[in-house]
Amino acid sequence: MEINSQYATLKVSDGTTMRAWTARPTAGVAHPGILIFQEAFGVNAHIRDITARFASEGYLSIAPELFHRTGPGFEGRYDDFPSTMTHMRALTDAGMEVDQRAAYDWLRANGAEDLPVSAVGYCMGGRAAFLAGVTLPLARAISYYGGGIAPNANNPGLLGRVSELEAPMLFFWGGRDKHITVDQVRAVTDALRANGKNFVNVEISDADHGFFCDARPAYNPAAAAQAWPLTLAFLKTHQSSRPASASVGS
Repeated sequence: MEINSQYATLKVSDGTTMRAWTARPTAGVAHPGILIFQEAFGVNAHIRDITARFASEGYLSIAPELFHRTGPGFEGRYDDFPSTMTHMRALTDAGMEVDQRAAYDWLRANGAEDLPVSAVGYCMGGRAAFLAGVTLPLARAISYYGGGIAPNANNPGLLGRVSELEAPMLFFWGGRDKHITVDQVRAVTDALRANGKNFVNVEISDADHGFFCDARPAYNPAAAAQAWPLTLAFLKTHQSSRPASASVGS
């Protein structure tokens, strides 16, 4: 499938301007939309590639630059995590919510008006996908190793907002991930079950944090190859634009 990829400039309701990488199938029909949320390293080549991969599966795709207030166009190196910290510390949930709404509105205005919109995120983007599931009328949301959903030393987490979550969620975790503890994963699933939420929980035992990113040392080809078809299947099994909650977690 031929893909058309380019940057779009979005106006955010707080008065800022945000750039986003977009990819769309060139076939002249409407397509469901998907929001793609970055790792700490920005909307880099890896995130742009993922955006194109979803477009090749028939999704109108957009990856907003969540660091646009402090580092427009920022692309960090995987061997220089400290360079991301200024931007990560400046992020607020309120700021991300309006950024997500701007990207969601772009999808609605550019071909996904009457079709489901979903979200997927990686690392800090996994938390962003959870937040989007709380605040936007998503069909479903997917979090890959989303740190900061459960409370940790650097983040109060989002579990206090679980009751607001409407989108069914798919979670991927790496069994060798030292950044997200077993207790934090359990806190997420326990909170979802207690609130009767619809979710699927997947732990890949030999995968580390960042296992899906083929530009990182932690890349695990087998884990990534397993996660991708599960991701696509999850997207295809939830077709309504605002599903009701139901407990199917495991």
